[in-house]
Amino acid sequence: MKQRAKMWKKEALVMLLIIAVLGNAIGIKEEAEAAEEEEWWREREEEREFRSKERFLLEDSKRVIETEAGEMRVIRSPASRILDRPMHIGFITMEPKSLFVPQYLDSSLILFVRRGEVKVGLIYKDELAERRMKGGDVYRIPAGSVFYMVNVGEGQRLQIICSIDKSESLSYGTFQSFFIGGGTYPVSVLAGFDQDTLATAFNVSYTELRRILSRQRQGPIVYVSDTESPGVWSKFLQVKDGDKGNKIANINEDGKEAEKNKPWSWRNLVSLIFGNENRDKTKRTRTGKSPDSYNLYDKTPDFSNAYGWSVALDEHEYSPLGHSGIGVYLVNLTAGSMMAPHINPTAAEYGIVLRGTGTIQIVYPNGTSAMDTEVTEGDVFWVPRYFPFCQIASRTGPFEFFGFTTSSRRNRPQFLAGANSIFHTLRSPAVATAFDITEDDLDRLLSAQYEVVILPSAEIAPPHKEEEKRRRREEGRRERERESEREREEEWTRRLEAF
Repeated sequence: MKQRAKMWKKEALVMLLIIAVLGNAIGIKEEAEAAEEEEWWREREEEREFRSKERFLLEDSKRVIETEAGEMRVIRSPASRILDRPMHIGFITMEPKSLFVPQYLDSSLILFVRRGEVKVGLIYKDELAERRMKGGDVYRIPAGSVFYMVNVGEGQRLQIICSIDKSESLSYGTFQSFFIGGGTYPVSVLAGFDQDTLATAFNVSYTELRRILSRQRQGPIVYVSDTESPGVWSKFLQVKDGDKGNKIANINEDGKEAEKNKPWSWRNLVSLIFGNENRDKTKRTRTGKSPDSYNLYDKTPDFSNAYGWSVALDEHEYSPLGHSGIGVYLVNLTAGSMMAPHINPTAAEYGIVLRGTGTIQIVYPNGTSAMDTEVTEGDVFWVPRYFPFCQIASRTGPFEFFGFTTSSRRNRPQFLAGANSIFHTLRSPAVATAFDITEDDLDRLLSAQYEVVILPSAEIAPPHKEEEKRRRREEGRRERERESEREREEEWTRRLEAF
């Protein structure tokens, strides 16, 4: 009996073990099925979002800086698996005589001056470089490089559009600023160090140190009294790093050398920085070794005709773009004209409407419409790599847009319409067969359009093409008659086969 009881206990334990294993396996399977179902629903949700007609308009805007002297607004990159490289778009506005205080970012910037004039100071290869830029200028600020900007336009608001490259960023948000100058707002990175460390490093008293690090309360963009005088950081950064503390400590209120034991003050620093001697009122356009800016408006258009022009800037013409791997373009269309339907085989692109209104049409790979939306000044759109698209100006006036591409290499768009379209290159019986038309029909289709790249609408075609328009209408009428005849023949054939 005891032996049977032992065997029964063993069998029971084995059964319990089997049940536990099976239960665990079933639990794992159920968890896997639940995760798979959740993934399925997530993909369906993404697909529904992807199919949204407004998907390619960027409207996720965030004001990251706002002061009396200016603001910075950022439009976030879409979270999409079809986007090869995420990029935020920034809009900086600065009032006359204002300063964007010295800082460095965890992201590279490519600046485009939309309106006004700006002086950018930048640490480049351990030296201060300054560039004075005007409307149309493009300039790159590398991630980690200390820079500042001053609105030097006389009574003019400064407007800058910039790309914010997230590929180098360590932050989850738009970007991360590390302010060099600052006080209570913004807070300088210096404030994070121990007081003894800073007092020793700058060779100043605790009192003066606290005074300096608590004065600034106006924010990252502040007003300055005279934008033409050499800036605070312009002069300070020109002093060799090892001499900064001693230099500051040894300047008296007259700007002259003082005894080493003479008390240091904020006025000493101001005297050192601004000085009383030889204020240069001339407009310096270039100092230091940093690459110069590049003006898009001064560049000869890559393409131009009676209906508009376009400019593209890549790393071959402006080498700093190669370091970021980002290209720049600018397009101006006359009223009613269009950029011919085309695809970008090497890059996605972001566009910002600078002037006028127009329509952006984008097509899905399956041949359905992804977006057919009117845009106006200030709107931002994006086009995935490989997706066919076109831009059409309204008939009320010119349509101008600027943008960035996710590649700094030469972008060779492939046009789907116009006298230089890919169908002209592919012209062969194979193309006619693909459309199930005759070669004569294909020839008529391809020979009808004489213009390339930027095309006119029928309403704005020049007078000398009125005859051409009448010929096209007549050919269209004949084609419709031929099509009707073919349909009648096919109907009779179906009836005979059915009989």
